[in-house]
Amino acid sequence: MNGRGSRRTSGRFRPFPLVAAATAVLLAAGLLGTGSAEIEAASAETVAAEAPAAPQAAQLVWSDEFNGAAGTRPDPNKWTHETGAHGWGNNELQNYTTSTANSAHDGQGNLVITARREADGGYTSARLITKNTFTRQYGRFEARIRVPRGQGIWPAFWMLGSDFDQVGWPNSGEIDIMENIGREPSTVHGSLHGPGYSGGNPLTGSYTLPGGRALADDFHTFAVEWRPDSISWFIDDVRYQTRTPADAGGNRWVFDHPFFMLLNVAVGGNWPGYPDGTTTFPQTMTVDYVRVYALDGGGSTGPTGAITGIGGMCVDVAGANTANGTGIQLHPCTGHAAQTWTMAADGTVRAFGKCLDVASGGTADGTRVQLWDCNGTPAQQWVYSSGRDLVNPQANKCLDATGNSSADGTPLQIWTCAGTPNQKWNVPA
Repeated sequence: MNGRGSRRTSGRFRPFPLVAAATAVLLAAGLLGTGSAEIEAASAETVAAEAPAAPQAAQLVWSDEFNGAAGTRPDPNKWTHETGAHGWGNNELQNYTTSTANSAHDGQGNLVITARREADGGYTSARLITKNTFTRQYGRFEARIRVPRGQGIWPAFWMLGSDFDQVGWPNSGEIDIMENIGREPSTVHGSLHGPGYSGGNPLTGSYTLPGGRALADDFHTFAVEWRPDSISWFIDDVRYQTRTPADAGGNRWVFDHPFFMLLNVAVGGNWPGYPDGTTTFPQTMTVDYVRVYALDGGGSTGPTGAITGIGGMCVDVAGANTANGTGIQLHPCTGHAAQTWTMAADGTVRAFGKCLDVASGGTADGTRVQLWDCNGTPAQQWVYSSGRDLVNPQANKCLDATGNSSADGTPLQIWTCAGTPNQKWNVPA
């Protein structure tokens, strides 16, 4: 990111007060224009929060359980840092750093992001992203978090479109799964930003804990379930808001491509205001886990487990890298998610919520096999034969370990079916 409005470029909204009742309710937010003028939206919709329900998720495709040793950095294979002190489009005060003083495992199964007031009077914190390690279109994205507290403190768990660098914000889209501002200790906000509904005018809703409880008092699970035609927000499995393309009011619904995740704690800004004499430091956001599930569409489920081949080696997503185009190889079996495949009812073979794919839809001998977003094309169809072949019908060729090798790292490809050991596979049943 380069800081050009990747988070709000104008003043934020402020929701109406929520009804204090035994059944918690949501009031759709009003708007906060540039500066401090608060404008109440006349068309606010009241929606009763639903009773807790189990996540409608079929398969865990990505997670970080934050089980690192105390004081160690976040897993660089999953998270990278964004750094800087340029206000982030919202007149924020913090300098985001890579220091373990601002983001580190606590040795008790958590990641801790710490906002600090430094000796020079400035503020430091951390902002972690999966932009270069994991993106996904659709699914359930959830995290169990204990937020910080205090005036001017602004924690968030959110997502940006993977095309941000190409099209900019808000055209890339933004999904705010959880935002909280210190002056509203009991309220979580969930919002969408896109062209025509961004900055001070997002599609937004909020939920307030009953009984005056503060979010910072305990852990809570924050989630969205994102489908092609809707996005729903949850706190502790209570759905408090759903948005559809109709809510965009004729503006473009930009939630139709992969997004990446972000975790951060900001200090100050146009919306939360700034720390005052009541704000204490350091403030910590403690994250128990972040998990992403593929939502059950019916055809994406099936027997799940390892696929083994020549020499007893496992079919493996190289480096456990979930990016499109990652090669598929042989690797000693470890039980890792990179070797966990679903033989889906729709004819696909899936890992990390993505599909085993013949590169560029090729049909020639030697065409590499890779991981790619599931797209329904013939390049992602596979038939398992009684002879233990995995055949791509479009090419009428077999999944093949290159060079008849069982060596660690041997890449997989398609090749004319020959009945050789490097084309025989044992799949989950």
